[in-house]
Amino acid sequence: MSIDTPPYSIHYQIIPSHPKAHIFTVQVTVDDPAYQGQKFSLPAWIPGSYMIRDFAKNIIQIHAQSNGKDIAIKQLDKQTWLCEPCHHALTISYDVYAWDLSVRSAHLDTQHAFFNGSSVFLAVEGQTHKSCDVLILPPDSGGYDNWKVATTMPRMDCEQYEFGLYHCADYEELIDHPVEISDFMVLDFSVETIPHHIVFNGRLHPDTDFSRIKKDLQKICQQHISFFQYHIPFKEYLFIHLTVGEGYGGLEHRSSSALLSSRNDLPSRYQAKMTDAYQTFLGLCSHEYFHSWNVKRIKPTAFTPYHLEQENYTTLLWAFEGITSYYDDLALVRSGCINDEEYLSLFAKTITRVYRHNGRTKQTLQQSSFNAWTTFYQQNENAPNAIVSYYAKGALAAFALDMTIRNYSNHTRSLDDLMQILWQRYGEPGIGVMDSDIELIAEELANTSLHEFFNYILRSTQDIDLHQFFSQMGITQHFRPAINNQDRGGEQSLQKAAIQQLCVDWGMRVKNTQITHIFDYGSAQQAGLASGDEIIAINGLRADNNIDTLLSRYQPGDMLTLHIFRRDELLEKSLILQLPQENVCDLYLQENATTEQQQYRQHWLHPE
Repeated sequence: MSIDTPPYSIHYQIIPSHPKAHIFTVQVTVDDPAYQGQKFSLPAWIPGSYMIRDFAKNIIQIHAQSNGKDIAIKQLDKQTWLCEPCHHALTISYDVYAWDLSVRSAHLDTQHAFFNGSSVFLAVEGQTHKSCDVLILPPDSGGYDNWKVATTMPRMDCEQYEFGLYHCADYEELIDHPVEISDFMVLDFSVETIPHHIVFNGRLHPDTDFSRIKKDLQKICQQHISFFQYHIPFKEYLFIHLTVGEGYGGLEHRSSSALLSSRNDLPSRYQAKMTDAYQTFLGLCSHEYFHSWNVKRIKPTAFTPYHLEQENYTTLLWAFEGITSYYDDLALVRSGCINDEEYLSLFAKTITRVYRHNGRTKQTLQQSSFNAWTTFYQQNENAPNAIVSYYAKGALAAFALDMTIRNYSNHTRSLDDLMQILWQRYGEPGIGVMDSDIELIAEELANTSLHEFFNYILRSTQDIDLHQFFSQMGITQHFRPAINNQDRGGEQSLQKAAIQQLCVDWGMRVKNTQITHIFDYGSAQQAGLASGDEIIAINGLRADNNIDTLLSRYQPGDMLTLHIFRRDELLEKSLILQLPQENVCDLYLQENATTEQQQYRQHWLHPE
């Protein structure tokens, strides 16, 4: 497809040159390099994933040429290079090692190529505002004739899914269009005349129900577009799905999202029932799609513009990620993909994620947001005891804010209105949101001061009282002990017996149980167990994947003798079992809910 475009002075070229060695070869040509010497740099992080990743460490070799001659190039710091002055067009050539199978960076092998621009395209410093063209080429060697290109980067001289020339308005756009290159499968659908696509890379189960995926995604996308009153900020949308055996992740972009999840999350044609795994997949898609408005356009002042060479601190991630986490599952029930009971099960799991860990009593939501760069994205074995998730608790805060606005406005306003105002005042005109703006809009909608409310949910470590809101809608909130180590709540298992708890998380290592996290004040911590310990026996009996069964035979107060390996040393520990903690949540619809309660619930889950 040919389009009229302005002349470009910056030209990129990328080729998956050595798939077996996981190498991309990239060139950037600058027609008018800085006369005093042109600088180039690669971002240290990617928007949407708040951690310094130092992508430049994957550049293997770099060369510069001008007018057919080699030009000296000097590295100034971990991510910046300076070329000697030259008077003609300057070309930088370099190789990028790509072996990070995630949504954040770049990955290349003989099955596919995937990259985010922030991992592979050097920025031309001083010229990042300029438009550029991008030539995407196939591998030189044979065996890749079936490979195609999936991206929403605007095309110049090629058709959709073809190799060829693309263009971007500036560097920020260049790094906001992920690219998948492979023999992928495509699903197409439209929402409000806007073309939508989802491409699947990787081996898929032959019974995967693609028609159901397409139907459900169409409903979810329609729900979000309707939510934002049909203000659609893109001309097409692409879901890139990296299909794996195990894994989970997503990253939002201006007109696409990169998703990574298990092939087992996708529905089977032989499964009529909505599975938890498929709910997880739909929730991931919903989350990243909602980000097209909330964080890609409605964004904090700290991100306007992004400073990609260093951390960009904000206390508002509870809103940009937490509110998005609230609406991702809410959209599933509002769109009709799941029913009310299934949604409450999802919400109960979110509550459990917060209440299972003592970190919620030590870190506020604003602190969690501000310290995302270190404590959240670089978690260690003590994370459950030290931090709270601005995703999970942020979703609870969003729910509390939603209900508070509804109550003060006599159900005439809600968080839905707040998000639509944010779009109108900040997202559409491209103005950054300041720390106080969300609070001021909420007070405007509630017509009262909410200062103490925001102090309570954002700037204190108090548990958010959700029961008061659920009771208004005829919903019972119940906390109980876990029935096993995999119990994450929402299973409505009142009649099932809880196991006795060591107050740990664990995984399997060969046949032994390895402790991954020790929870504060629990029996394991009191006994001196530590993260990384392998439990090999309880009271003289081997402990492997039968540990739940072994523990179920004991009562609180019983003394256990544990044999463990700590590194290569065999240790014996005595442990006294504690009462199981009631930190797992279930939510139930009350059969005797009043008409008023049912109407309140209907306004929340199924607004007109």
